[in-house]
Amino acid sequence: MTQPRKTIGLLFGGRSAEHEVSKLSAANVFRALDAERYDIVLIGIDRDGRWLLCDTGNGAGRGVRSLEIPVGAPQVALLPGGNGEMIVLGGKVSPGSLRLDAIIPVLHGPNGEDGTVQGLLQLANVPYVGSGVMGSAASMDKDVAKRLLRDSGIPVVPFLTLTERNQMDYQAAVDALGTTDLFVKPANMGSSVGVSRATSAGEFGQACERAFRYDGKLLVERSITGAREIECSVLEDASGEVSASLLGEIMPASSHGFYSYDAKYIDADGALLRIPAELSAEQARKIQDLAIETFKVLSCEGLARVDFFVDPNREKTLFVNEVNTLPGFTAISMYPKLWEAGGLSQRELMEVLLGHAFARHERRNGLALV
Repeated sequence: MTQPRKTIGLLFGGRSAEHEVSKLSAANVFRALDAERYDIVLIGIDRDGRWLLCDTGNGAGRGVRSLEIPVGAPQVALLPGGNGEMIVLGGKVSPGSLRLDAIIPVLHGPNGEDGTVQGLLQLANVPYVGSGVMGSAASMDKDVAKRLLRDSGIPVVPFLTLTERNQMDYQAAVDALGTTDLFVKPANMGSSVGVSRATSAGEFGQACERAFRYDGKLLVERSITGAREIECSVLEDASGEVSASLLGEIMPASSHGFYSYDAKYIDADGALLRIPAELSAEQARKIQDLAIETFKVLSCEGLARVDFFVDPNREKTLFVNEVNTLPGFTAISMYPKLWEAGGLSQRELMEVLLGHAFARHERRNGLALV
């Protein structure tokens, strides 16, 4: 018996410094979705935060590298408690005629990966892919995430937290962390946006100034000299079973120094991705187990990519670097590539993620309200 087609909303763009990355990821997700099973509604969020109805006639076709948000597209809004009903404000679609069975938020960074959109989707009572409010918010804030992981006995790189009201000079940071080689990063950004390395007072001041452009809170971390950057994709299915992928290693080009935004998205030769990572079976299993434990400690759901640093001089010394609850889904992104290396195609991956979204929604709606 043929199953009825479902209408899936693909949410992309966003009011974030990672707006362009989201458009790249969304194009890849769009291609991965089974057009025989789903009607796909493209919803672009412009830089002012407006939700706009897009379509395949304005450059959002399956062959494009990046989805676009057309100027003058009709604005849309989800109804609270509307079970996926979306009001279209203007345009050719009449109000109340558009209903979504589920939403895939392909959003990176603030206002998309931090629990804000997830809260809105829950109020709209529509199934959605990925972590809920708690897991999204806790994982997005690197300060909060590291404290939760550290308190759970999971190793993290030693760090300091600075705010605009509680700052610190370079020498104080050096004394506290025990090294002159530091990394400064916004607490609530991804894709290495706003991240800088500092090995002097002058560089430290510039790094803090740059990071504060993106967030009112920043982290100062001790550099792990020569650290290997290992990534693990984590996936939760409809039954709640959590699994870890093969591991991959990021090897940034020497011209970049570390895995910067440019190395990730601008420079085609910015980094080498090695899949699987060259690790002993024991070390690989340890990292996979730790990735799953990290996923659970931070209340993640559906999917996440957990990034690690491995000390090259002491193979058994490793640290969780950060957790991405909506990792990049571009054509070169590690999250889908790791699953593909293990035999799970991107189309199959999307089926698992949507299956989890529908099952979780059913469980939540079955909870007692009184």
